[in-house]
Amino acid sequence: MSPQLAGVLQLTALIAALALAYRPLGDHMAKVYSSEKNYTPEKWIYKVIGANPAAEMRWPAYLRGVLAFSAVSVLFLYLLQRIQGSLPGSLGFSSIDPDQAFNTAASFVANTNWQSYYGEQAMGHVVQTGGLAVQNFLSAAVGMAVAVALVRGFARSRTGELGNFWADLVRGTVRILLPISVIGAIVLVACGAIQNFSGIHQVGQFMGGTQEWNGGAVASQEAIKELGTNGGGYFNANSAHPFENPNPFSNLFEIFLILLIPFALTRTFGRMVGSLRQGYAILGAMAVIWIGFTALMMWTEFAHRGPAFEIAGGSMEGKETRFGIAGSSIFAVATTLTSTGAVNSFHSSYTGFGGGITMLGMQLGEIAPGGVGSGLYGMLIMAVIAVFIAGLMVGRTPEYLGKKIGTRQIKLAACYILVTPALVLGFTAVAMALPTPGDSMTNSGAHGFSEILYAYTSGANNNGSAFAGLNADTQWFNTTIGIAMLLGRFLPMVFVLALAGSLAEQKPVPETAGTLRTDKPLYAGLLVGTILIITGLTYFPALALGPLAEGLAS
Repeated sequence: MSPQLAGVLQLTALIAALALAYRPLGDHMAKVYSSEKNYTPEKWIYKVIGANPAAEMRWPAYLRGVLAFSAVSVLFLYLLQRIQGSLPGSLGFSSIDPDQAFNTAASFVANTNWQSYYGEQAMGHVVQTGGLAVQNFLSAAVGMAVAVALVRGFARSRTGELGNFWADLVRGTVRILLPISVIGAIVLVACGAIQNFSGIHQVGQFMGGTQEWNGGAVASQEAIKELGTNGGGYFNANSAHPFENPNPFSNLFEIFLILLIPFALTRTFGRMVGSLRQGYAILGAMAVIWIGFTALMMWTEFAHRGPAFEIAGGSMEGKETRFGIAGSSIFAVATTLTSTGAVNSFHSSYTGFGGGITMLGMQLGEIAPGGVGSGLYGMLIMAVIAVFIAGLMVGRTPEYLGKKIGTRQIKLAACYILVTPALVLGFTAVAMALPTPGDSMTNSGAHGFSEILYAYTSGANNNGSAFAGLNADTQWFNTTIGIAMLLGRFLPMVFVLALAGSLAEQKPVPETAGTLRTDKPLYAGLLVGTILIITGLTYFPALALGPLAEGLAS
């Protein structure tokens, strides 16, 4: 069997598995967020935190809940790292330096999981399981809660109430993320991923030095790392490490976990707004972009030049032989078109165009299918923009799901789509202009510029993957990328929730013969075109200086 055919079969099996899970999971999540029943463990949690799950919140109160909870989470995780040296189960590792502790705390709370450290050489069991793994659940649940609040904004009318943040947070964690993660961890253990609390073991000599391995609760953290589109690896090699991702089946299963909830949320959206066809239109737009990017990546990496590439069947530099080009390409696209950031190969070693595809996937806003929650609300923002553009073309007041898209709504949507490019391009420009940040680049020229551009693209879009050629463990990068992660996560949420509140207050507009049908393939095509054009106009100059220049020169 040729590597290309094997790649097509892997992609086909992945699509089939996602299709089988789409309906039951999407319906289940709609029931979770629409239910008025509270389970006993949930009641205990509400009692501890002093929350009333039945109390409805308007968007400012919902936002305050999101920001307050996230701020406490950042502080807790920061302090946990700073006192690691005095904690049991630290494996002898010292406390984390202030700038790196800030960067890591911001990273995991913002669902970015950018790592400027070697996991197996810096974090003990307590920080890994009690800090990082916990935030893998909670940051994902926050993203889902915000997405559901926006969906309620479309579904409700003549009210500014968007639900209860604390109820959405707890239910998303207890009823969705925890059960699937338990099943996922069991599957990964069966595949060969480790799950223990062992210490550091010396396993022999390696290139004249001693090689040491340490164990950990890897399978359980790997499951929520992928399911919650987090991406932070227990080991520095991330999902290329055999303890995290042992074989081709586990590799395909981890990709399945990455894409599972983001795609299924489109059915949840359709259920909650009362029109499954609206959910299918969003799903169609996501699927077209994802499949297109995957096919383009596989073609780029299989397009070998010279005898070395020909013997290997394509560009194998930086890729694990047990996954091959196809398994690596599918994973790379999945992790950068979502906010996951996990890697099973090193994106810096991809071809110039291949590296550009991973960057462009993030620069689209990670909406195909995007992160857990963030992908859906990002796509719905783009849906509002597409409706507005269509309204301008036909001279009609734009409407979406029976809600008028007026001046206030389009301003909020425009602010949303401007935040991340401003952070990415602004920080990249400053880093390239200053003398010190450039010293962290391993490469010069177009590839060196791509390292900087990729780092801030990954941070501001809450992805977390890296080109791996950049030494990001400096005060400059730890601080600036940390700021980019926090602003890139929570500033857009402000505009999303404000938009949700303004939509919920509206009176539904009756559908007429002139209403744009947003549940048709024509609109899905318009949505895809809008996404690609807006991103192309925003990032094309920067991409031309980096991956495009490198790809054309090779």
